[in-house]
Amino acid sequence: MARADNPDFVEAIERGLDVVRALGASTAGLTLSQVAEATGLPRPTARRALVTLATLGYVREQGRVFRLTPRVLDLGCAYVDSLSVWDVARPHLEALVAQTGESSSMAQLDGSEIVYVGRVAVPKIITIAVAVGSRLPAAATSMGHVLLASLEPAERRAALAAPPRGTVRAAVTPPARELAALLARVREEGWAIADQCLAAGVRSVAAPLRDHDGRTVAAVNVCVHAAEHSMDALTGRFLPLLLEAAGAINGELAERRRIPHVVVEGARPVGLLSGQPTA
Repeated sequence: MARADNPDFVEAIERGLDVVRALGASTAGLTLSQVAEATGLPRPTARRALVTLATLGYVREQGRVFRLTPRVLDLGCAYVDSLSVWDVARPHLEALVAQTGESSSMAQLDGSEIVYVGRVAVPKIITIAVAVGSRLPAAATSMGHVLLASLEPAERRAALAAPPRGTVRAAVTPPARELAALLARVREEGWAIADQCLAAGVRSVAAPLRDHDGRTVAAVNVCVHAAEHSMDALTGRFLPLLLEAAGAINGELAERRRIPHVVVEGARPVGLLSGQPTA
């Protein structure tokens, strides 16, 4: 949705983030005038953003120069946590691929699509060409079913209603009622399977990854070719190995020490807040 068409879009937050990005791109810091120039904001608007960020402890003024404080690390802690999921998962998926001889991937949900955030691939003659960053319709993938099943009904409806951002692929997507029943079964069983929904001959089985609070943060899968492995083989041979790998990953995620938040003392600047002139 375009910003101008969204009544809930908050321009003040956008401007504050523009200032944070501008300061983050400069190791030497920026003056007020430089912040205004770098962000394209009027000087009074840039000043108000700096005052706000300084009051909250994210910016420090030294003379006429403004720099970010370590408190901005708080803003990235959640994302850093999500990135470290792959750090934990990767060796387990590499071991899984060594056991199965089949590709394994990790994905997260973004609206109505899954986004591949990690992959351990093996060469195959026929497969879906995916890589880190690839997007696929969640309703037609085993990892998507796992991720959608973890949502509350209202969250799931909103996710499925979101317009796709990736390349639209022809996919076999169940009708709404069938999808709801399928996802209920996934929640009960703790895993999902997809049989040639995205491409002829491609089958996959997926399991959830959960953080230390038990929240589903990603899904992992094993992908096989139908000519090589039956559905019974997928559930009988590969699923137990996948669940074992997912369980080991979840165990490590549950024990993972969270990044401590940084508390910055004395971060309040003097110039702008006291009304002293700045350049």
